[in-house]
Parts: sequence; structure tokens; C-alpha cells
Amino acid sequence: MSETVESPVVQHYALDHQKAKRVTYVGAWLDALLSIVKVAVGYLVGSAALIADGIHSLSDLVTDGFVLTAIHYGRQGPDDDHHYGHGRIETLTTLLLGSILIFVAGAIAWSSVDRLLNGEGVNAPGVVAIAITVAALLSKEWIFRYTMRVAKEVKSKLLEANAWHSRSDALSTAVVLVALLGAQFGAGWLDAVAAVVVGLLVGKVGWDLLWQSARELVDTALPEEVQRQMYDVACSVPGVDSVHDLRTRQSAGWVMVDLHIVVGPTITVSEAHEIGNEVSRRLRHEFPLLTDVIFHIDPEDDAGEGDPSKLPGLPLRPEVEAALDERWYAHPVWRTLNDLQLHYLDNKVSVSLIISDPVHQPPQCLASQLKAMAGDIEWLGHVEILFITRAASSALR
Repeated sequence: MSETVESPVVQHYALDHQKAKRVTYVGAWLDALLSIVKVAVGYLVGSAALIADGIHSLSDLVTDGFVLTAIHYGRQGPDDDHHYGHGRIETLTTLLLGSILIFVAGAIAWSSVDRLLNGEGVNAPGVVAIAITVAALLSKEWIFRYTMRVAKEVKSKLLEANAWHSRSDALSTAVVLVALLGAQFGAGWLDAVAAVVVGLLVGKVGWDLLWQSARELVDTALPEEVQRQMYDVACSVPGVDSVHDLRTRQSAGWVMVDLHIVVGPTITVSEAHEIGNEVSRRLRHEFPLLTDVIFHIDPEDDAGEGDPSKLPGLPLRPEVEAALDERWYAHPVWRTLNDLQLHYLDNKVSVSLIISDPVHQPPQCLASQLKAMAGDIEWLGHVEILFITRAASSALR
């Protein structure tokens, strides 16, 4: 009985998935505890800043739930309905996370400004409230560093965003700590000011997340420097004459690229395809975040000429052979034809006639005769005659 063995890629994704879930669960439990403690202590000592910070921690808990959902679905591989995977789920979740943060920031700032204008302050919060705030600050900084390390390991922009969300909570807690210390020494108005600052910090993080995810959703390209490095890698492959129309986009931290590779016009299809495969291999080696590399082989540089599918096309082999047979059927070269090669170059169809039976005329003379006999064909380009021996002809068959 055979045993199914998962590929290293599948195992790698499974391990990354476990790491991402573990760090998010740890952060969720910590956010839940801090939220309860901050709001409760803030209510007892009358600190709007500490209550606002507790709401911030609660928003962290909510976004942890979004992150867990996105990790579960966003890290799934391609299926029948999502041929490029589910990475956009992470992007959409990041967008939603940023929107929530901006909403929370507005609510905090509005209520705090109103309190500041009304001249409301707070009494001395006490040593316990200050100690709890210090502990919260240290714990949020720890979860930020832990989450960021895992985010780098699993290459998740969503986890990285969640890490910065935790850092914003740590920064806001630091501001609250300053306010509590001020209130402890009689500057109660610092509490309302600190709450406004917390709101601004939260709003800044939310805006950054919105901006990053929106840029990803509209397929913003990689930086010019990175594109130039990709271009140089592709051009370094033997057999590549040039590269054009290199395009990039991102999805949930992963990168996709497509490019046109110009190769020799008369090499075989298999050789050209293998050159493209080598370009793909080297790009993936140099840029580990690449998930999709799509290359198009060009026999000539057509950069800037537009999409060829929207332009008039040239005839394919059946039509070419029919047109040439109509004009060349009586010529000895055509009657002894072994193979016919077509080359689509310079918006013309050039033909190479390969024959094995000897014809007692120079190849250039024969090619000129054939060209003249088909002079009415607008799409016909260069005509050449190639002789091969009978032994070579048999080998080709």
C-alpha cells in the first residue's frame, strides 16, 4: 500500500501557517487581558487616556480575530475558483483592519478633545495604575517583537501589519504613562492631551495600513530598483538577446512578474522555451518572494508596438502552404521538398525550404526564382533554400 508524502512546499506552508496562528493566539490572549485591566483601572481612577488605551487593546483583539480568519483562508493554495491562490484575502483584511483603526482613532480623539475643552482633569491615579501601565507597555513591546519576527519568517504582510498595530498600542501606552505620571504630580489635564495623542497615533497606523493595502489591490508595481535588478538577472541568461515589457505586482507579500524575452529568431521552440525556464529559475533564486513568473518568448524586439492580438495577423501554416503550392507546384524544388520552416519576422513570413534531392542550380538562384513566382503575395518575406544529405534527411524522419 502506497503512502502519500507531502511535498516540501506543502510542508513549508503548513509550518508557516502554524507559526502565524500561534503568535496571533498569544497576542489575542494578551490583548484580551490588557483590555480588561486597562479599562477597569482607568474607570476606577477616572483616566480617559487609560480607558482609551484599553479600547485600543480591545481593537487589537478584534483585529487578531480578523488576522486569524485571514491566515486560515488567505494561506490556502490555488483551487478551481482561485487559480492564483487566496492571498488577496489577507490584503482585504489588512484594508479592513486599517479602516477600524481610523474609526477608533476618530472616536478617541473626538471625546478627548471635548473633555480637554471642558477643562476636565483627573486626580492622582496612584502607584498601582502606573505599575499596571508599565507592565502593559513592556508586554506590548514584547508581542510586537515576537510578531514581527514571525512575520519576517513566514513573509506575511498581514502579520507585519498586526505587529505594527501592537507597536502602536505600546506607543499609546507610553503616552498614557506620561499622562498618569503628570496626573500623579498634579497636571491632570495631561490625561486628555495624552488621549488625543493616542488617537492620532492609532489613526496614523490605520492610514498606513489602508494606503499599503490599497496600493496592493490596484496592482502597484515593485520599486524601480527591484525591477531593474530583475531585468539584469533575466538579461544575464545565455541566449537572451533583450528583455522588455517587464511587469510586477504583489499579493499578500508575495510577488508576481511577467516579461517578454527576446531570443534568436531561428532557434527551435524547445530551446527558446528552455531559455525562458532558466530565466524563471534565476529570478526565483534571486527573489524568493516570487510565486509566479510568466514569460513570453519573442523572436524579435517588439517593445512599444502594442498587443499583437489587437493587430492584423499573418497567415498560419495551412494558408501559407496553400498559397505557396498554388504558385510553386510546378517548380522542382517544391516537388522535392523535405521540410518547410516558417519564420514570422518584420511583419512578414519568411520561408526556408529544406530539400534532400540535388538540384543543379545555386541555392540563391533557386530562391530568387521562387520569390519572383510568388511576388504577388504581400506577406511573403525572405526565401531561402537549404540542402541536406539523404542520410540527414532519414535521421530527421
